[in-house]
Amino acid sequence: MSLSLDADQLDRYSRHVIMDEVGPEGQKRLLEANALVVGAGGLGAPVIQYLAAAGVGTLGVVDDDVVERSNLQRQVIHGDADVGESKVESAARYVDRLNPDIDVTTHETRLDEENARDLLAEYDLVVDCADNFRTRYVVNDAARIEGLPVVHGAIYKFEGQATTLVPGGPCYRCLFPEAPEPGTVPDCAATGVLGVLPGTVGCIQATEAIKLLIDAGEPLEGRVLFYDAMDMTFESVPYRRNPDCPVCGEDGIETIEGIDYSGGCRVDAD
Repeated sequence: MSLSLDADQLDRYSRHVIMDEVGPEGQKRLLEANALVVGAGGLGAPVIQYLAAAGVGTLGVVDDDVVERSNLQRQVIHGDADVGESKVESAARYVDRLNPDIDVTTHETRLDEENARDLLAEYDLVVDCADNFRTRYVVNDAARIEGLPVVHGAIYKFEGQATTLVPGGPCYRCLFPEAPEPGTVPDCAATGVLGVLPGTVGCIQATEAIKLLIDAGEPLEGRVLFYDAMDMTFESVPYRRNPDCPVCGEDGIETIEGIDYSGGCRVDAD
């Protein structure tokens, strides 16, 4: 299998190749993989950075935002020269400088119920780095219908969380059946966020994504990992699949058409 990697790749990925858990075969799988990163901001930045460095061959990046100077305290793939530019284009330039093996597909749009299934259908795995509940529920629902795993992450001030949603296991709605009412959970523009926090949580997400792509270790399936930076504590909390879940339950949805993702993102029973 090592013959599939050229000399430069064997050098670049040598610390992977010598590991029994990865090896040349695992590295080849990474180079052939397609992963979609939803969001190129705080969480998306370290995810994109480390998946590209690891050699995930095709990275899709979806985001409709532009780089602002206030982003630079935590969104480490963007710099002063990128302020005012599209985040997905800034991300693509960063990856091109980091690793020429990686093809970046930019989707300069907001992922929503209209385009989600078409976007996700091109990829093997989704990393959810969204900063709002609406997008998280759309990603969860569309990915479950498409049969794709999702690595979820979220941050707030000094706290973060991550979990991995695998087909056949519990989904995001099993953990959080409905979104909070709009306006009840402030965003980081209102509350602030510790600059290094998305780096910690994003690296956990990147780790989970790589493990899934090479089929190594145990994912955070049925567990949500909570991180408190102030106390420097991690807590793993189990949760189960809800047999009555409207998305992944026995009578789960087959389409996201007609779902109202405003407000609580509720899926009404038939």
